[in-house]
Amino acid sequence: MKPAIDGSIDVTGQEGARLHISGLFVAFISGLPQLLFPLLAAVFGARKSDNPALIPIMVGAVLALSLFFRWLSWLRFRYHIGDDDIRVEKGILNRTARSIPYERIQDVSIQQKPLARMMGLSEVKFETGGGDGDDAKLSFVTLDEANRLRALVRSRKAGVAVTQNVPEMTESEDAETLFAMDGKRVFILGLYSFSLVIFAVLGGFAQQFDFLLPFDFWDYKRWAGLAEDSGVRVSTINRVGMAGQLILAFGAFTSLIFIGFATGVGRTILREHGFRLTQTSKGFRRRRGLFTLTDVVMPTHRVQAAVVQTGPIRKRRGWHSLKFVSLAQDSKEESNYVAAPLATLDELWRISKAAGIDAPDGDECLRKGAKLHWIIQIALLMPPLMIAMVALLIFADRPLAPMLFLALLLVIAACLFWCDWRRYRFGIDTQQLYMRRGWWRQRLTLAPHIKVQSIEITQGPFGRRFGLATLKFGIAGGTLDMIALPLPMAREIRSAVMEKVAEVDYSAINQSR
Repeated sequence: MKPAIDGSIDVTGQEGARLHISGLFVAFISGLPQLLFPLLAAVFGARKSDNPALIPIMVGAVLALSLFFRWLSWLRFRYHIGDDDIRVEKGILNRTARSIPYERIQDVSIQQKPLARMMGLSEVKFETGGGDGDDAKLSFVTLDEANRLRALVRSRKAGVAVTQNVPEMTESEDAETLFAMDGKRVFILGLYSFSLVIFAVLGGFAQQFDFLLPFDFWDYKRWAGLAEDSGVRVSTINRVGMAGQLILAFGAFTSLIFIGFATGVGRTILREHGFRLTQTSKGFRRRRGLFTLTDVVMPTHRVQAAVVQTGPIRKRRGWHSLKFVSLAQDSKEESNYVAAPLATLDELWRISKAAGIDAPDGDECLRKGAKLHWIIQIALLMPPLMIAMVALLIFADRPLAPMLFLALLLVIAACLFWCDWRRYRFGIDTQQLYMRRGWWRQRLTLAPHIKVQSIEITQGPFGRRFGLATLKFGIAGGTLDMIALPLPMAREIRSAVMEKVAEVDYSAINQSR
């Protein structure tokens, strides 16, 4: 039986199925930025030959080679949907075949980038939560086949024998919308996502490709001359006085702030537009994106911990965010499942409760860490600073200013440690662990006892001397560290958690799921 070329799922054929042929065009266009250096090398090589006709020939050759190798990769790519696993075979010269058992698949996500969306294609990602991101990715198949493939994998994972004509996953009538963001809230989130990344990108681009320009990009005198030629009297700036220079500086600063807010709003709208989180029989389903649409379903029992984040400005307005630490990963760049980017505490606790994680009962269960831990951290900074000051006294001609700077660094470090001590809290109750930390980016982590996979007590040399310890709880997808604990308390917490873990029959839990 020959494999289909339209992205259909062949569960009976031995040769497997190919990706959709139109995905070649999508991949080729999407990969053009990666050809920037080869294209530039071809252009400069042709220019040195003093034959301008070679430039389009060289550019066409580079593009043709890229398209040819992508076609070979597509031709040699197969995926098989078996009774027990998914097998992906790829490689032009070196062939690789990777099998992923259904019970190892934590999530099947569907993503549609703009060009693929225009052509009715989508990208399917199989994620195992093993720490390396996507174990298999199908780029690209039709959207109908992507939905059908996800439903098929979930059915096989549940042990249900189905054919390739399994219907696609649809929103059930009893699906509950736990959280959604309208345009106003997305805009507010963008304001909180102030970013100057555009300047970093432009600066890095100018630094990497300034050799292509016929002038020095960083020559401010040339830019001043161009401004003079355009009618801007730069030479008069020095004569406008202090007030005029302050006005110009204020204008430049205001422009910078405006660009930062505009960048943050733009990036947020592209990523979070139409954000909707629903609870289905399969778990949490999240859909978002303006141009690049993502549709991710995370099984509820895969939630390992909840992380509530906020900041001093957001907190005053009552805004927080919620992420789930999970075996199922959003992507290689983001290991946590964003359940609510901007929400009130009532909205967050409603979502976390659906995942089996309850809100803390105020601050009664939270305790401060031993202040001695932070005093030791400050003390450890003193020897290198003292050595640096002595070196300045001996070798520097004017050591006063550098010494004052080092002293200022010590004061700043002490203030940061003090703020960290003021905000840090840890706690434990009969069901969950709590850890709150961060004076600027405030994080509250909540993890049920039964999700803990390992517990480790660590002590450094000073910790052993003063009886302090750090308690590290290993959970799938991350860790939770309680610091500045007296050693007897660390042992007591470890025993209490292990006692709760020992009461759980994990084999029965797995069988029920």
